[in-house]
Amino acid sequence: MAAGHLHGQARHAGMRHQPAWLLGLIVLVLGAMGARLVWLQLAQGAENKLLADQNRIRLLPRHPMRGRLLDRNGQVLASSRLTYNLYIQPRLVDDAAWPSLRVQLAALLALDPAQLDAKRKDGRAVDGFRVELAGPLSTEQVLRFREQAESLKGADVDVDVLRAYPHGRLGAHVLGYTSSITEEEYKELSETGYRLQDRIGRTGLERVYENHLRGEWGGQQLEVNADGQVQRVLGDKPSRAGNDLRLTLDLELQKAAEKALSGVSKGAIVAMDPQTGAIRAMASRPNFDPNIFSEGPTTAQWNELNRPEAPMLNRALRGFPPASTFKVITAIAGLESGLFNPASTILTSGSFCYDGQCYADHGSFGSIGFRLAMAVSSNSFFYRLGLKTGPDELFRAARRLGYGSLTGVELKGEESPGLLGDPAWKRQVLDEPWTSVDTITSSIGQGAVTVTPLQMARLYAAIANGGWLVTPHLAERPVERRWIGLKPSTLKVLREGLRDAVTSGTATLLNDPSLPAVAGKTGTAEDPPRPDHAWFGGYAPAGKPNLVIIAFGENSGGYGGTVAAPMVKALLTTWFRDTLPQLRN
Repeated sequence: MAAGHLHGQARHAGMRHQPAWLLGLIVLVLGAMGARLVWLQLAQGAENKLLADQNRIRLLPRHPMRGRLLDRNGQVLASSRLTYNLYIQPRLVDDAAWPSLRVQLAALLALDPAQLDAKRKDGRAVDGFRVELAGPLSTEQVLRFREQAESLKGADVDVDVLRAYPHGRLGAHVLGYTSSITEEEYKELSETGYRLQDRIGRTGLERVYENHLRGEWGGQQLEVNADGQVQRVLGDKPSRAGNDLRLTLDLELQKAAEKALSGVSKGAIVAMDPQTGAIRAMASRPNFDPNIFSEGPTTAQWNELNRPEAPMLNRALRGFPPASTFKVITAIAGLESGLFNPASTILTSGSFCYDGQCYADHGSFGSIGFRLAMAVSSNSFFYRLGLKTGPDELFRAARRLGYGSLTGVELKGEESPGLLGDPAWKRQVLDEPWTSVDTITSSIGQGAVTVTPLQMARLYAAIANGGWLVTPHLAERPVERRWIGLKPSTLKVLREGLRDAVTSGTATLLNDPSLPAVAGKTGTAEDPPRPDHAWFGGYAPAGKPNLVIIAFGENSGGYGGTVAAPMVKALLTTWFRDTLPQLRN
């Protein structure tokens, strides 16, 4: 009995201690959980809240509408158009669900399954939670998707904004183009408001005025459930459209310039207001369609853009030997140096020999003055004039008229300063001394001398406006011009000589009663072994000019009077179509 009683007491004592152990264990577990919760709340509360918000909150961006590019009369040259793209949300479509969805999308929208795979694999979540699979979609594709949207979980069709150029190739080099921002660019520009789905100006005015045109993103903050369905709108910020930009271009004159260039395989035309520097037309051939960059060029299109003829090169801003159009500079050098005056005469001859070298001329006119020399474009006159004046005065005059430097036009990143290969340049670059050959060839715009069509437009504008060097511009802005101080007598001789070139010299094609009085100079530049370049530079009306035109045919063959002058005539016909009767009265 005693033993049994003692055994019962021990068993009851053990049972009495058991609740205490259980209570201690529960307290320990609850304490650990509490400590964990406290740590999560205090130490990682902000981070966990962010993760939770990211799982239930979506930011749906709203594209800003890029500002339009308008011609001087408000005609639209570049705008925006709405398109639709196909997206998936990776968090709602895992690897197991993707094959079935891919088959549905490919069949429904007539898309290549392999391309869908590639896009999903290589795509980036441009707005944080979606990957673009295809686009732009046709209206029929969008409607098909909308009809079956309920069965296409994780897929979505949404609007996008692309740049549109309603006139295609017209003015492509001036307007430029836009394309998608790269990831590297995004890293640099994200702090300034750019997003991964942004498009950015790459060339032309689209690049120069990017900040003016681009606008500001807006968007909606949405609360979604686990299936990605929108529960409510938490916030809404409208996008801000970019600013329109009014250009100095004249749409009808630009059309005429593009059409006039169709007669040559390569070339450029610049038309400009000589008083203000406002560019009315700037065309370059071959050209390209900037619309292809909005959706991304195909391989064939990319190969076309990179062919040897360089369609994307703006030849209006590249340097070429100016040939006889440069004789205006040589005349200015001689007259402004004081070595010659407007009444001076110089002997001309069919052949001119100097320092053991002989140079041909297309005619012998006896002793003639500046006016006739420019009209008939006598090489031997300018050979002798250049030698007497000297290279220092010659290149000083060229720089005075803006040659050898950028013009100040907005497209400075695409502009060449040309080349003035003076004695210092030859010594530094070629390590050779200057010779009489260099002076003679430079005097007629050959040798180491290149000029851009836009630089040439400034030269002829300075003669037309009475001695002001204007700053060319493509967007409306205050006039910038600099007085270069040419003698009135020099300007008078130049104007008379340029007018005579049209009435009785090398550019008689433009002496047409259907046109106002034209003044200008032709040029034919040698470029062996390739065909010659053809030039014309001039202005109209001769008495009160309001338009300077430079026409250039690169390796076109022929002469300035037969190749370039017809281009100028086409532009003059368009420009003065409505005002010619008033000019005659």
